[in-house]
Amino acid sequence: MALKDVQQEILRLKKENDICILAHCYQSPEILEVADYTGDSFGLAVEAAKVENKTVIMCGVRFMAETVKILSPEKTVILSNADAGCPMAEMMDKDVISEVKKQYPDYTVVAYVNTTSELKTVCDVCVTSSCALKICKKLYTDKILFIPDRNLGEWIAKQLPEKEFKLLSGGCPTHAKIGSEAVVAAKKKHPNALFLVHPECVAEVVELADYVGSTTGIMDFARKSEAKEFIIGTENSIVTHLQLECPDKRFYPLSKNLICSNMKATTLVDVLNCCKGTGGEIIELDEETRLGAKRCIDKMIELG
Repeated sequence: MALKDVQQEILRLKKENDICILAHCYQSPEILEVADYTGDSFGLAVEAAKVENKTVIMCGVRFMAETVKILSPEKTVILSNADAGCPMAEMMDKDVISEVKKQYPDYTVVAYVNTTSELKTVCDVCVTSSCALKICKKLYTDKILFIPDRNLGEWIAKQLPEKEFKLLSGGCPTHAKIGSEAVVAAKKKHPNALFLVHPECVAEVVELADYVGSTTGIMDFARKSEAKEFIIGTENSIVTHLQLECPDKRFYPLSKNLICSNMKATTLVDVLNCCKGTGGEIIELDEETRLGAKRCIDKMIELG
């Protein structure tokens, strides 16, 4: 089948079978084209909770599909590729953090959304990369145990010197492997370009940025900016998406190595098979875990 034929069949089947397709920004363009909603992980889960469709397909990674199930327990939630995990989300588990909490009993545990639903059950509040600074600033406590991304936690801590942060050795291996030498090289090659970066990158990279923000934040900044050239310091699929959206501007990858193999695991045919009912994995969460994780998310919503 040709690419367009697969896409047309997906569009037909999702209408026929009452399916909503969610696609994270890091997915390929051909998947974004058949999705009902695209964006960051939590934003997708929020949109899924609003739709009337009884079945939701998540084109992303496991923790994202779990978040959809947490907010929409009545829906059938399918992870498009069962092997699409998140190394950062899998770095720490409930037992490890429960022991760490005993060492720091007076610290509020702030969990990045890139964590498993089970881990969220022993955390106090959840955050996304776009709201993490705001939520940590609004917390009544001045002692914060931030997990699992050390780089994001360090970026927030520098902006909130009045609070005390404890950070563990976790993070996104894709973002964290890029050093400042890549920034220097990219800026030398493209001297007129603004450098936009995700806070999951190491501090030495973030400090050189013209803008720091979430994936959707980076895309929004690039769309609205009057500048014409940009170096993109996050997963390289964003370079492709922006090139297609803003053909009058130039977008360059910070490094050819900024590729998430887990995000790239999902193919258009995976999505087709999910729509047929022959692919993907149905996400199941016991009610105790779901409610425990939802409490963590609800606190984030309460704080704005």
